[in-house]
Amino acid sequence: MQVPVKSLTNGAIVCVCLMMLSSAAAADSVRRIVHDDGRVEFTNASSGKSARASTRSETVYRFTDENGVVTFSEARPAGARYDVIRFECYACSPDSNVNWHRTPLFVGRYEDAIEKTALDYDVDPALVQAVIHAESAFNPQAVSSKGAQGLMQLMPGTARDVGVGNALDAEQNIRGGVDYLARMLSLHDGDIRLATAAYNAGPGAVRRHGGIPPYAETRAYVKRVGILHERYRLASN
Repeated sequence: MQVPVKSLTNGAIVCVCLMMLSSAAAADSVRRIVHDDGRVEFTNASSGKSARASTRSETVYRFTDENGVVTFSEARPAGARYDVIRFECYACSPDSNVNWHRTPLFVGRYEDAIEKTALDYDVDPALVQAVIHAESAFNPQAVSSKGAQGLMQLMPGTARDVGVGNALDAEQNIRGGVDYLARMLSLHDGDIRLATAAYNAGPGAVRRHGGIPPYAETRAYVKRVGILHERYRLASN
């Protein structure tokens, strides 16, 4: 199903518009809709179809179909090159309907890189798997509306701090993310809940609140990472 993109940042809007204008087909087929409440959508659905704004937790894929038309879809296209243009932290939405005790795990995905890097930084590989699952659902091309990138959703500043040149390269992203996670664990004396809260909200927020910040997103994230951590740990035995 074709879907639009909602609430893009100004920079993202400009970027998407430029890419649209670079193709005559795209310029003719993609419309920008501004709703009364200020929401912005981009859609290539015909005017006779009802356009639906993407929700905060959706991934939206942009690709060019067989007719050369730039298309936006909530389904990953098969057999076509695509860009992920909107992705939000998979485990952060307090309203998520995912059953975290039962959702399928990504056992074996990037296993060698995770185990080697986790060993280098003395971090439990199962915790790394849990954070990747929570952050990106193991999507190496995930890019959030805030600019976080890759498997472990590194912000550009964080990526620079941990020496990552290309955050969309899976191995670089894992190494940088594990490096940062190890720093958060060290900063909080190995307390996984505080470390994952800091990974989500920043160490400053944890320090200011003297513990897990009272943000619904962060509290949901910490709880879900804990569930996933235990499940990945048991799966490795």
